[in-house]
Amino acid sequence: MEQYDRQLGGFEFKKLVLDELQRTIEEAFGPDVNVKPWAGMWFSSTDDSEPDGLLEIETPYKKLMVYVEVKRDVYPRDVRDAVWSLKKYIRYHDHPHEAVGMLAAGSLSPGAREELKAENIAFFDLGGCLHLMHETWLISINKPSKRLKKYSHSVDLFTDARGSVVHALLMHANAWITGAELAEQAETSPYTCSVVLQELTLREWVESSGGGPSKRRMLIRPEKLLDAWAEQWQERKEKQTKWYTFVENPKNMLSQLAHRIDRARVDFPWAFTGAAAANVVAPLLTSTDGAEIIVPKGYAERMAHMLGLKPVSKGANVTLIEREPASLLYRYRHPEHPAIFASAYILYLDLLDGRGRNKELAEHLKQNLESLWERD
Repeated sequence: MEQYDRQLGGFEFKKLVLDELQRTIEEAFGPDVNVKPWAGMWFSSTDDSEPDGLLEIETPYKKLMVYVEVKRDVYPRDVRDAVWSLKKYIRYHDHPHEAVGMLAAGSLSPGAREELKAENIAFFDLGGCLHLMHETWLISINKPSKRLKKYSHSVDLFTDARGSVVHALLMHANAWITGAELAEQAETSPYTCSVVLQELTLREWVESSGGGPSKRRMLIRPEKLLDAWAEQWQERKEKQTKWYTFVENPKNMLSQLAHRIDRARVDFPWAFTGAAAANVVAPLLTSTDGAEIIVPKGYAERMAHMLGLKPVSKGANVTLIEREPASLLYRYRHPEHPAIFASAYILYLDLLDGRGRNKELAEHLKQNLESLWERD
């Protein structure tokens, strides 16, 4: 269990969340707005007929009452009862001011946030997220807080071996697969698969059928999983190095490098990615520059030596990217090209860097992926 589960009981946890909520709203509105517990009441630990917190936001023009329900970890299935309770509080409590409901939690899944927005319920979590919309007011804070991130209980789906499980699930979207089959496809342990599947089930992105060793799962919301991976992908840090090599015809650069790699008998996994590779897989652009090659962590220097690349600070035409194994799963050789390419999912994620026409090519590639999901 997380730190707050071990050290904080229900009463203390509610107080922690409500105190942080008040501080966050105060910072968002600024010094000209008064934020305080209403009528001295902050939280109720036993009475289910009362909200966990009732917050008053006072501006020179009006007062807004915020009815707060506190929970530890919230997924879509948890939202419905909380929304019903908040609407009941607002309906039956007598006060002269405008009011909104808010769900405050240790962590909120993406699906829970979407449902709360659809119900026009504000939300806050200790991971650094705040959303409050009322008439002309809109507060939307999504940047994670390093100070509070430790309180988030939800599983990080995209680290190390878990990213391989996510990749394997996307490759088998809308198809039933057992845990043993998934572990084999992801080249990781059944336990790691179980952790990822449990989190995705809570988010309602995965369905289950059967039980025991023959229990099967199906990824039913691949678009949600890919969007979540894309959001995390743009925040990740990795080692990239720039190199230069002479090629006779830059338009055929990938083919020429692929032939060099074959002649050098490279004995570790690698794959082309980036705009040039994506444009071979899903042609759209008339021309692309340079080559990007994924290699395992610690193998960039070795690859550069085997290909005769020279390190440069300007004028580079080759980028070597050191990655975890997830990026090198499902590599394939195009039937009309000698190069080995990263999977379409990795190509799509790598195009989200905002350079040149990469975004346009990313959308084109994503449309191809969506058509595959529909066929499946």
